[in-house]
Amino acid sequence: MIELETCLQLENVSHSYGEYPVLSNMNLILSKGSFCALLGANGVGKSTLLRILSGSLTPLKGTVMCWGELGFVPQDVHPALPLTALEMVLLGRSGKVGLLQAPSKADYGAAHAALCRVEAEHLAQRSFSSLSGGERQLVLMARALATEADILILDEPSAAMDWHNQALVLRLLADLAEKGMTIVMSTHSPQHALEFASHALLLFGRGQYEFGLPNQVMTEIALSRLYRLPVRRVEIDELPLHGTAVPIFSMVCND
Repeated sequence: MIELETCLQLENVSHSYGEYPVLSNMNLILSKGSFCALLGANGVGKSTLLRILSGSLTPLKGTVMCWGELGFVPQDVHPALPLTALEMVLLGRSGKVGLLQAPSKADYGAAHAALCRVEAEHLAQRSFSSLSGGERQLVLMARALATEADILILDEPSAAMDWHNQALVLRLLADLAEKGMTIVMSTHSPQHALEFASHALLLFGRGQYEFGLPNQVMTEIALSRLYRLPVRRVEIDELPLHGTAVPIFSMVCND
């Protein structure tokens, strides 16, 4: 039996805002090379959980353990200084640049390579603040890649992207996971999880959650509960393993 190397672990993690619980006694183990998709409605605690996993927020209760260097891709960044896209990516190399030292040729090479991996090398000299939402997400993705992290935490990385760039980023993340990087990504698209993820974490609100293999936990009943409207799992010839999920927007529930 092969021993899997644990990279991220939560033990009885709870967090709340006032009297409203968003996480309640959550237990989670992700091994090296896992690709975990985090799904849930707005306001159920996805961003809170990602901040806890990234170390930027301490939970009110429980323990978070991380083995390896961690990179975080937020939904958006508003830098205080005017930066080009290349300079934004170079910030990902800050942990490898000595105090009071300028980035080396190797750091610039890593930054350019990261931009190339997300097909954003043409944005290198553009002002980061002038980019569209989707272009900014590509640059932030490149910045995370430039860190050469072992674990990557992403908060809705494809939210502002067109379908081509969504596919680009998802295939890249899947490739990184195959090479041993551990990925945790929030998304509003169940298809992302069904096509690419090795694990799915569903947040239902008020601390209730379900974690496991996508095809097992992402049932029609669970997804309909998650999004408060009917969701149907559909088989497609091009997706023989798990198919996809289709929401029926005309039957939205307001409860």
